[in-house]
Amino acid sequence: MTSVIFMGTPEFAVPILRALVDHNYDIQAVVTQPDKKVGRKQKITPTPVKVAAEELNLPVFQPVKLSGSPEVEELIGLHADLIITAAYGQFLPSKFLESVKIAAVNVHGSLLPKYRGGAPIQYSLINGDSETGITIMEMVKQMDAGDIYAQKALKIEPEDTTGSVFAKLSLLGRDLLLATLPQIIANPDQKTPQDTSKVVFSPNIQKQQEQIKLTQTATQANNLIRGLNPDPGAYLSVAGKRLKVWQAEVSQETTDLAAGKLVANDDRFAISFAEGTVLNLVEVQPAGKKKMTVNNFLNGQGSKYTVGEKIVDD
Repeated sequence: MTSVIFMGTPEFAVPILRALVDHNYDIQAVVTQPDKKVGRKQKITPTPVKVAAEELNLPVFQPVKLSGSPEVEELIGLHADLIITAAYGQFLPSKFLESVKIAAVNVHGSLLPKYRGGAPIQYSLINGDSETGITIMEMVKQMDAGDIYAQKALKIEPEDTTGSVFAKLSLLGRDLLLATLPQIIANPDQKTPQDTSKVVFSPNIQKQQEQIKLTQTATQANNLIRGLNPDPGAYLSVAGKRLKVWQAEVSQETTDLAAGKLVANDDRFAISFAEGTVLNLVEVQPAGKKKMTVNNFLNGQGSKYTVGEKIVDD
């Protein structure tokens, strides 16, 4: 039986872990990020991978920092056949990667070399890409730079968000990994180097990227909304207050109004953006309130604004 150290943190990794168990891989350890405080009540919450691992009666390791920890020495001592990672969230020390007998393998949510880094799915939505995919790759010290074992593309639908693409790629990654592992085990040197001339990075989303800007077209604003849904969410600054926008649609109409002005607030809440484009807000969340449909918003705050008025701050 092939022995595995599995490393992952979010829900993305859970179907992959469960599938490895179901297909009789010997999971010697599961490594995930520490429990953290979540929500307004700051409740200590385990990661989805930890929850799944405990259900499967697997040993769990949660070092705050893997490098230099007692846990990494214990993991190195296992001398597993494979390390398999799926959105773990930390760099792995070289001596740990080199401790396995066959290979250290990563399930990455993009078609490498495009979107190396921590937010590949978010950037595929934000940039309006027509497709993304999964790469099964060798892990090396440099971030997402290892040789490629296998890839498979996934079409991005107009209604997709980062949340829906995460869910789809999780299952695609599970299936592609299971199909590729026998090849890796039999011949780990059968892999293809990445084309370094085509590398694109996708660093973690920063706070300043969450604001929807008036320099954006309606399509660009909608792509940002989709890319930051479900976390952390994109927002407009309306009269000095944050209005999170969870769902929107690009209108077919155009306008002569300057960006940031109210185009309609009757049966829809429409705002002008760059190049005369118009965005219809569909689901919003005023500061301090829960998510609501735009109809509920119009019945409350939305009706106080006048068509033609500038309501969005630069």
